[in-house]
Amino acid sequence: MNPETGNPEKDDRAGDTRFYRFRLFVAGDEPNSLQARAVLARLCEEHFKERCEVQIVDVFEDYRAALDHRVIVVPTLIVEAPPIAVTIMGSLGDGEEVLAALGLAGKGGRP
Repeated sequence: MNPETGNPEKDDRAGDTRFYRFRLFVAGDEPNSLQARAVLARLCEEHFKERCEVQIVDVFEDYRAALDHRVIVVPTLIVEAPPIAVTIMGSLGDGEEVLAALGLAGKGGRP
């Protein structure tokens, strides 16, 4: 949320102040799950700093959460805030594609 305007959707690409909440569904220490965790951690550090919250859900430990969120493929990243309705499936191997899906950069571009 932009403290100046109170607008939760502020996004001027250079000074995005929105808060992001991610829920990443993984399957234990499977290679794609480990990669998804690492890519999301890197993206959060490089682009969101302290403007994000990440919840990791291991479907081996909490399959009910996966059912509740209709997750049938892991890894799956659900963006819960801001309300942009994005679900990304796969290992998140291409961080630029993840940023593009979030509307933060075009493929090959920087936010």
